[in-house]
Amino acid sequence: MFDRTDRLIIEELFKNSRITMKELGRKVHLTGQAVADRVAKLEDRGVIESYTIKVNQELLGYPVHVLLTIQMTGGNHRPYLSFLEQQQEYVLHNYKVSGHGCYQLECRFPSNEELDQFLTALGRHANYALSIVIKS
Repeated sequence: MFDRTDRLIIEELFKNSRITMKELGRKVHLTGQAVADRVAKLEDRGVIESYTIKVNQELLGYPVHVLLTIQMTGGNHRPYLSFLEQQQEYVLHNYKVSGHGCYQLECRFPSNEELDQFLTALGRHANYALSIVIKS
């Protein structure tokens, strides 16, 4: 299955997905070619699905960070989901969940005014409970 070296490789890639295979190999005590082969196998097996970046949303102009518990009022979720498709600028994640609520929605906004406009429009499709993130 997966050994300690595979787990170390994944840990290092979490820290820096742009690391060179030579440097990654040095950190996990393999040659660059050996670690490249292991990474390729992890990709082929679907363990590594993609590589991404982390963006500072505040520096991009989105300092207002909110979490919303969405409660649908009926069985038709399509209007809500269509609304979210039109609001991609603000939506970071929309998770369908069990328990309290139907969805957990994470969003970022440039201002409280834009948050208010979003919530007014959202209220036409679903009920919600709002939490403002104070610190990540």
